[in-house]
Amino acid sequence: MAAYTTNFVEASGLNVFYREAGPKDAPVILLLHGFPSSSHQYRNLIPLLSQKYHVIAPDLPGFGFTEVPAELKYKYTFDNLAKSIGAFLDALSIKKYSVYVFDYGAPTGFRLALSRPESIQAIISQNGNAYEEGLGDAWAPLKAYWKSGSNSDREFVRANVLSLDAVKWQYDTGSKVPIAPEAPYLDFALMQRPGNEDIQLDLFYDYQNNVTKYPEFHEYFRKSQVPTLVAWGKHDPFFIPPGAEAFKRDIKETEVHLLDAGHFAVESNAEDIAGLVLKFLEKTGI
Repeated sequence: MAAYTTNFVEASGLNVFYREAGPKDAPVILLLHGFPSSSHQYRNLIPLLSQKYHVIAPDLPGFGFTEVPAELKYKYTFDNLAKSIGAFLDALSIKKYSVYVFDYGAPTGFRLALSRPESIQAIISQNGNAYEEGLGDAWAPLKAYWKSGSNSDREFVRANVLSLDAVKWQYDTGSKVPIAPEAPYLDFALMQRPGNEDIQLDLFYDYQNNVTKYPEFHEYFRKSQVPTLVAWGKHDPFFIPPGAEAFKRDIKETEVHLLDAGHFAVESNAEDIAGLVLKFLEKTGI
């Protein structure tokens, strides 16, 4: 049998691509990917989790194979990404789920938690940041762009963050094992579609609004005490280990594991992460 199926569903005018596996009547795990990837990054994790859980991994708007019609004049902000994933969940009639967040998936998933807290059964954060101390030095060019909003800083980011070498660097830095070579090439190829670089630059600029929203995320964590597992590649140059440990401040029973891996820990340590997730959800009673 195939490890998962691939499908499209219409959600608020978007044609959302997603990967799905596992028993339809089992508890749901929603996998939210990061930049510059797509649900493809979960191709190895999905089969490991789907033996017990119903696993859903959509492509965010602007990524992978999700289609956004031009006539929608879609504005690429994290608020809108979260609204679109909310519409996607509604289209599939998914009411409750554990959310696995990575990179861009974190501010998307945490916005969903703010808007529909009753839906979130657990959080698994794999380098999914929610604390300023988790932002590493690799954010310097983006912070400069946030501060100035200038075209020169935007073009500097275009040249230095959206190149093939930069994408490969994100995958390779800190990884202790070779990363599947097709992964960064697929991401880069999809970013070469007309207009996509500007979509990515718009999201880079909007990311500053995630940082200003951190206090709201923290308040949600404190009030909900949602069961939380943090499995973090400790050599990630973007999201550094203090960001993993910081969850303990707001969620008392947070379980933190620092993995000998980089940003894309799910590429190099999928079996380790799956083992942690399965044990954690079983202990949580999900």
